[in-house]
Amino acid sequence: MLGEKALELIKELDRSKDGQLPAFNEDCIRMVLEEMTTLFEQNQRDVNATVAGDVHLFSGVHLRHAALERNKRCLLTYLYSRLERIRAMRWEFGSILPADVRANICEPEMQWFNRYNKNLASYMRSLGEGTGLDLTQDTKPPKNLYVEVRCLKDYGEFEVEEGDIVVLQKNTTHYLPMAQCQHLIRQGILEHVE
Repeated sequence: MLGEKALELIKELDRSKDGQLPAFNEDCIRMVLEEMTTLFEQNQRDVNATVAGDVHLFSGVHLRHAALERNKRCLLTYLYSRLERIRAMRWEFGSILPADVRANICEPEMQWFNRYNKNLASYMRSLGEGTGLDLTQDTKPPKNLYVEVRCLKDYGEFEVEEGDIVVLQKNTTHYLPMAQCQHLIRQGILEHVE
Protein backbone atom coordinates (compact mmCIF):
# COMPACT_ATOMS: atom_id res chain seq x y z
CA MET A 1 0.00 0.00 0.00
CA LEU A 2 1.28 3.46 -0.86
CA GLY A 3 2.60 5.52 2.05
CA GLU A 4 2.36 2.72 4.61
CA LYS A 5 5.98 3.00 5.79
CA ALA A 6 5.80 6.80 6.00
CA LEU A 7 2.71 6.54 8.19
CA GLU A 8 4.55 3.97 10.34
CA LEU A 9 7.22 6.62 11.09
CA ILE A 10 4.61 9.08 12.31
CA LYS A 11 2.88 6.45 14.44
CA GLU A 12 6.22 5.49 15.98
CA LEU A 13 6.79 9.06 17.13
CA ASP A 14 3.23 9.35 18.34
CA ARG A 15 3.52 6.17 20.44
CA SER A 16 6.63 7.40 22.24
CA LYS A 17 6.04 9.27 25.46
CA ASP A 18 6.38 13.04 25.58
CA GLY A 19 9.95 14.00 26.27
CA GLN A 20 11.31 10.69 24.99
CA LEU A 21 13.01 10.13 21.68
CA PRO A 22 12.72 6.75 19.93
CA ALA A 23 15.71 5.41 18.03
CA PHE A 24 16.21 6.93 14.59
CA ASN A 25 14.50 4.55 12.15
CA GLU A 26 16.95 4.63 9.25
CA ASP A 27 15.62 1.43 7.65
CA CYS A 28 12.06 2.72 7.43
CA ILE A 29 13.26 6.06 6.04
CA ARG A 30 15.29 4.22 3.40
CA MET A 31 12.21 2.19 2.39
CA VAL A 32 10.12 5.38 2.10
CA LEU A 33 12.78 7.01 -0.08
CA GLU A 34 13.00 3.91 -2.30
CA GLU A 35 9.20 3.95 -2.69
CA MET A 36 9.35 7.63 -3.62
CA THR A 37 12.05 6.96 -6.22
CA THR A 38 9.97 4.17 -7.74
CA LEU A 39 6.84 6.35 -7.85
CA PHE A 40 8.76 9.22 -9.43
CA GLU A 41 10.24 6.98 -12.13
CA GLN A 42 6.79 5.53 -12.93
CA ASN A 43 5.40 9.04 -13.17
CA GLN A 44 8.20 10.08 -15.53
CA ARG A 45 7.41 7.16 -17.86
CA ASP A 46 3.66 7.84 -17.77
CA VAL A 47 4.06 11.59 -18.31
CA ASN A 48 6.25 10.91 -21.34
CA ALA A 49 3.59 8.51 -22.66
CA THR A 50 0.86 11.07 -21.95
CA VAL A 51 2.75 13.72 -23.92
CA ALA A 52 2.89 11.22 -26.79
CA GLY A 53 -0.92 11.08 -26.75
CA ASP A 54 -1.80 8.28 -24.25
CA VAL A 55 -4.12 10.30 -21.93
CA HIS A 56 -5.64 7.37 -19.99
CA LEU A 57 -2.46 7.22 -17.82
CA PHE A 58 -3.09 10.69 -16.41
CA SER A 59 -5.12 9.53 -13.37
CA GLY A 60 -2.29 7.19 -12.32
CA VAL A 61 0.13 10.09 -12.48
CA HIS A 62 -2.12 12.11 -10.16
CA LEU A 63 -2.40 9.23 -7.70
CA ARG A 64 1.35 8.63 -7.56
CA HIS A 65 2.04 12.36 -7.27
CA ALA A 66 -0.34 12.56 -4.28
CA ALA A 67 1.47 9.59 -2.70
CA LEU A 68 4.83 11.31 -3.28
CA GLU A 69 3.57 14.49 -1.60
CA ARG A 70 2.16 12.52 1.34
CA ASN A 71 5.42 10.62 1.84
CA LYS A 72 7.37 13.86 1.69
CA ARG A 73 5.11 15.48 4.32
CA CYS A 74 5.42 12.43 6.59
CA LEU A 75 9.23 12.38 6.30
CA LEU A 76 9.49 16.11 7.00
CA THR A 77 7.13 15.80 9.97
CA TYR A 78 9.16 12.91 11.36
CA LEU A 79 12.46 14.76 11.06
CA TYR A 80 11.10 18.10 12.32
CA SER A 81 9.39 16.50 15.32
CA ARG A 82 12.63 14.75 16.28
CA LEU A 83 14.56 18.03 16.07
CA GLU A 84 11.94 19.77 18.20
CA ARG A 85 12.28 17.06 20.86
CA ILE A 86 16.08 17.34 20.76
CA ARG A 87 15.81 21.13 21.12
CA ALA A 88 13.51 20.72 24.13
CA MET A 89 15.99 18.26 25.67
CA ARG A 90 18.74 20.89 25.36
CA TRP A 91 16.71 23.20 27.59
CA GLU A 92 15.82 20.36 29.96
CA PHE A 93 19.17 18.57 30.33
CA GLY A 94 21.68 21.25 29.39
CA SER A 95 24.51 21.01 26.89
CA ILE A 96 25.24 17.32 27.61
CA LEU A 97 22.55 14.82 26.72
CA PRO A 98 22.13 11.61 28.74
CA ALA A 99 23.66 8.47 27.24
CA ASP A 100 20.29 6.81 26.55
CA VAL A 101 19.16 9.84 24.52
CA ARG A 102 22.47 10.06 22.61
CA ALA A 103 22.08 6.38 21.65
CA ASN A 104 18.81 7.19 19.83
CA ILE A 105 20.19 10.15 17.87
CA CYS A 106 21.72 9.78 14.41
CA GLU A 107 24.90 11.60 13.38
CA PRO A 108 23.22 14.51 11.51
CA GLU A 109 20.94 15.11 14.50
CA MET A 110 23.97 15.16 16.79
CA GLN A 111 25.64 17.70 14.52
CA TRP A 112 22.47 19.82 14.62
CA PHE A 113 22.42 19.58 18.43
CA ASN A 114 26.07 20.69 18.65
CA ARG A 115 25.45 23.68 16.35
CA TYR A 116 22.33 24.61 18.36
CA ASN A 117 24.45 24.43 21.54
CA LYS A 118 27.08 26.74 20.08
CA ASN A 119 24.51 29.24 18.79
CA LEU A 120 22.66 29.30 22.11
CA ALA A 121 25.90 29.71 24.08
CA SER A 122 27.11 32.58 21.90
CA TYR A 123 23.71 34.29 22.18
CA MET A 124 23.68 33.95 25.98
CA ARG A 125 27.23 35.39 26.15
CA SER A 126 26.11 38.42 24.14
CA LEU A 127 23.34 39.29 26.65
CA GLY A 128 23.58 41.16 29.94
CA GLU A 129 25.77 44.09 28.92
CA GLY A 130 28.75 41.91 28.06
CA THR A 131 28.58 39.74 31.20
CA GLY A 132 26.33 37.08 29.69
CA LEU A 133 23.03 35.70 30.90
CA ASP A 134 22.20 32.03 31.35
CA LEU A 135 18.71 31.65 29.88
CA THR A 136 18.54 27.96 30.80
CA GLN A 137 18.88 28.58 34.52
CA ASP A 138 15.51 29.96 35.56
CA THR A 139 12.97 28.42 33.22
CA LYS A 140 10.20 28.94 35.81
CA PRO A 141 9.95 31.90 38.17
CA PRO A 142 11.04 30.90 41.68
CA LYS A 143 8.61 31.04 44.58
CA ASN A 144 11.49 31.41 47.04
CA LEU A 145 15.10 32.41 46.59
CA TYR A 146 16.24 29.45 48.71
CA VAL A 147 15.05 25.89 48.31
CA GLU A 148 15.49 22.70 50.25
CA VAL A 149 17.33 20.07 48.25
CA ARG A 150 18.32 16.47 48.88
CA CYS A 151 21.60 15.17 47.51
CA LEU A 152 21.11 12.04 45.38
CA LYS A 153 24.81 11.40 44.64
CA ASP A 154 28.12 12.20 46.29
CA TYR A 155 29.28 15.46 44.67
CA GLY A 156 31.87 16.91 47.02
CA GLU A 157 32.37 20.55 47.89
CA PHE A 158 30.04 23.15 46.41
CA GLU A 159 30.74 26.85 46.88
CA VAL A 160 27.81 29.26 46.93
CA GLU A 161 28.10 32.94 45.90
CA GLU A 162 28.45 34.15 49.49
CA GLY A 163 31.66 32.13 49.77
CA ASP A 164 30.26 29.38 51.99
CA ILE A 165 31.30 25.84 51.13
CA VAL A 166 28.71 23.08 51.38
CA VAL A 167 29.70 19.42 51.20
CA LEU A 168 27.15 17.55 49.09
CA GLN A 169 27.01 13.93 50.17
CA LYS A 170 24.41 11.33 49.27
CA ASN A 171 21.15 11.48 51.30
CA THR A 172 21.90 14.84 52.93
CA THR A 173 19.54 17.82 52.74
CA HIS A 174 20.56 21.45 52.36
CA TYR A 175 18.93 24.85 52.10
CA LEU A 176 20.60 26.50 49.08
CA PRO A 177 19.97 29.44 46.73
CA MET A 178 17.75 28.26 43.89
CA ALA A 179 19.74 30.12 41.22
CA GLN A 180 22.96 28.31 42.11
CA CYS A 181 21.66 24.77 42.47
CA GLN A 182 19.35 24.69 39.43
CA HIS A 183 21.98 23.03 37.19
CA LEU A 184 22.70 20.37 39.81
CA ILE A 185 18.99 19.62 40.02
CA ARG A 186 18.80 19.18 36.22
CA GLN A 187 21.86 16.92 36.23
CA GLY A 188 20.25 14.64 38.81
CA ILE A 189 22.75 15.36 41.58
CA LEU A 190 20.22 17.24 43.73
CA GLU A 191 16.49 16.78 44.13
CA HIS A 192 14.14 19.60 45.06
CA VAL A 193 12.28 18.72 48.28
CA GLU A 194 8.77 20.19 48.33
